[in-house]
Amino acid sequence: MSTPDREDRPEERALVEDCLAGKRSAQSALYERYAQAMYQICLRMLNAPEEAEDLLQEAFVDVFSHLQSYRFESTLGAWIKRIVVNRCINKLKSRKLQLVELSNHEPVLPQGHETDFEEQELKINRIKSAMKALPDGYRSVMSLYLFEGYDHQEIGEILGISEETSKSQYSRARVRLKELLSIQ
Repeated sequence: MSTPDREDRPEERALVEDCLAGKRSAQSALYERYAQAMYQICLRMLNAPEEAEDLLQEAFVDVFSHLQSYRFESTLGAWIKRIVVNRCINKLKSRKLQLVELSNHEPVLPQGHETDFEEQELKINRIKSAMKALPDGYRSVMSLYLFEGYDHQEIGEILGISEETSKSQYSRARVRLKELLSIQ
């Protein structure tokens, strides 16, 4: 499978080139195309609407400042998403995100005992509400894994923790989320 290049996505290429040429209408179009989805990522990860809005604006400043480095190796949306996720992680780290390293003596839930949310048919609003109540560390790992599609190794690299800690935080987040959903 070949890596997509500029010719594979002519609409993205034209939009990026117009932005780089300083065309305000193209910059506005790029922002309008991606802002809402990126805001949702910020909101899920930060759990604070005002912080999410501020971070979104900062992320788009980064996008426009570094647009010349976009190489069309992934979709434009994926490239922007990476900038947004990195900004969110940095914000959470500045809040002193608490992630605890997994010790050798700490039990880990067996794979077969994990809860399958699809089978429970929970309403999405209940899950969103419960997600907001999770501690930053749990919510970050769970959001990166479930919503953003990162695996535990990638989450570990992003957050500066071990893959095992990412798995542990995810497992604990699931348990805590299940507890929160049972009391709602």
